[in-house]
Amino acid sequence: MSLNLSEMKSLCVLRLSAIGDVCHAVAMVQAIQRQYPNLAITWVIGKVEYQLLKHLPGIEFVIFDKSKGWRSYFELRSALKGQKFDVLLHMQVALRATIASLMIPARIRIGFDRARAKEGQFLVTNERVEAQDSPHVLDGFMAFARKIGVQDTELKWNIPVPEADTEFAKSHIPDGGKALIICPAASKAERNWMPDRYAAIADYAAEKGFKVYLCGGPSALEKQLSADIIGHSKTELTNLVGQTSLTQMLALLKQASLVIAPDTGPAHMAVTQGTPVIGLYAHSNPGRTGPYLYRDYVASVYDEVIHEQHPAGEIPWGKRAKGSDLMSRISVESVQQNLDAVVAKLDI
Repeated sequence: MSLNLSEMKSLCVLRLSAIGDVCHAVAMVQAIQRQYPNLAITWVIGKVEYQLLKHLPGIEFVIFDKSKGWRSYFELRSALKGQKFDVLLHMQVALRATIASLMIPARIRIGFDRARAKEGQFLVTNERVEAQDSPHVLDGFMAFARKIGVQDTELKWNIPVPEADTEFAKSHIPDGGKALIICPAASKAERNWMPDRYAAIADYAAEKGFKVYLCGGPSALEKQLSADIIGHSKTELTNLVGQTSLTQMLALLKQASLVIAPDTGPAHMAVTQGTPVIGLYAHSNPGRTGPYLYRDYVASVYDEVIHEQHPAGEIPWGKRAKGSDLMSRISVESVQQNLDAVVAKLDI
């Protein structure tokens, strides 16, 4: 790298989406801030993701609104006009990110190693992070911090929320309350567990003394899923699906004792708050995308499914399993066992 890191004055982070991934990226960005407290950091981020992270200290955000199509690239170029960054961390493998990076002037342009620099990323970078065999997404991101000389990569998250949002959360889950939040919906319906099984876990948790809440976004799919869960449950559930902002949800996750979720953003939001997560995985490798601090508590059928689908050859680390009914292979009993294990180990 031709840049003397001690002379680095400005840094641009390009990570547009998604919620879980920007949560991982926060740990990396804040590790950089500890090493370089005077470094000017700009983060090019998606419109939705900005709503979660907009209160982060010491960062200037530039919103990339992909819904605007080609206009979004011209707006990005206009927003950065006159700037010249010492370093760009190009942390998203997607064609739109590759094109967006062309609007970001930077001397040093760091991307993933050659094996992971897909969607044309290797064409728009001039430095690469160290190759990794089988990293979690967060470990892959932290390699960018190490590339620019960061030595303290201890995982710490500070995602501020407005006091009003904290009070909102405490009005639902008082300090010291024994609360389970179920965030039942992933971005794709096939990654959601069955409503009757969520309900069975809600009933089981209620027998253990938990008050159970449902959280999620405002989509019709999420609202219907929550209604179906309530319809199957014998327990009175507090349904907050579609009724919170992202920062309100973050505050609720902080107040919770335990979270259950499939492969979805709120699972990783909970990790940033130190709240234990039981992840439900069938399509994606929990070693790569599971709740980072709580992967021991994942209820997963991924390994058996992926080996059934690819019995002969070596399986790439990030390979997704295919099928619309894979989540049905996760049993209620396996999730109950994980719940019991978390309660016993963490004394919840």
